[in-house]
Amino acid sequence: MARYADDLSLAHVLADTADSISVARFRALDLHVESKPDLTPVSDADTAVERALRATLARTRPRDAVLGEEYGVTEAAAGPGTRQWVIDPIDGTKNYIRGVPVWATLIALMEGDQPVVGLVSAPALGRRWWAAVGHGAYAGRHTAAATPIKVSGVNRLADASFCYSDLMGWEENGRLGAMLSILRQTWRNRAYGDFYGYMLLAEGALDAMVEPELSLWDVAALVPIVTEAGGSFTDLDGRAGPGGGSAVATNGKLHADLLERLSTPGIEAL
Repeated sequence: MARYADDLSLAHVLADTADSISVARFRALDLHVESKPDLTPVSDADTAVERALRATLARTRPRDAVLGEEYGVTEAAAGPGTRQWVIDPIDGTKNYIRGVPVWATLIALMEGDQPVVGLVSAPALGRRWWAAVGHGAYAGRHTAAATPIKVSGVNRLADASFCYSDLMGWEENGRLGAMLSILRQTWRNRAYGDFYGYMLLAEGALDAMVEPELSLWDVAALVPIVTEAGGSFTDLDGRAGPGGGSAVATNGKLHADLLERLSTPGIEAL
């Protein structure tokens, strides 16, 4: 892991910083929440985490660009085409503000359009997942207690544990019929949403996770973890990587079949 060892170590430092802020504000009675222009919520913890991570990156990686959900892009001092850190300070803000412990800080390093380091830290769950390209995926509370993770070997949708985001997004995407058809054919399905379904996929607890609409900060950190665990990660059109604005993540064995089914109209009635 020599090529990205320092970057992965820094990602853990960033996650430690984020955890200290987000845990302290979780379920705080004075947590301040506002609505952004897109009507999604943002808390004072979201902005505090992102500011702290940006400050650390400005000090330790001044030549790298930074993209964050709350404050946009800070261009690289080295100019365009260089490395970029991508941050979602709290993925699962709706859970966070309601006191549900399923939320996480997502941290990725991208070279060009390729995420090469990904880390997901979910302190309220006591879990952290991370990966660097070419060196496997791991889970644990910290690097000293790391366990390699691997996707499942399930090779039929009828035997699959399938995860998805809420059905409203699929209706807006024009694929509700296809989604309902898939749900009828899977062994088990749950709508975990956000980062958690992807991490359960990487651990082999789930076999597929799909979402119809995502931003880069929602997904960049997830890609190397899923793929280094042996899975496949594309958009709905089958293009690999985090840039397509949607996600189809599987154990690899189900990927082609699932992509085909998602592109096939189904019957929308339950």
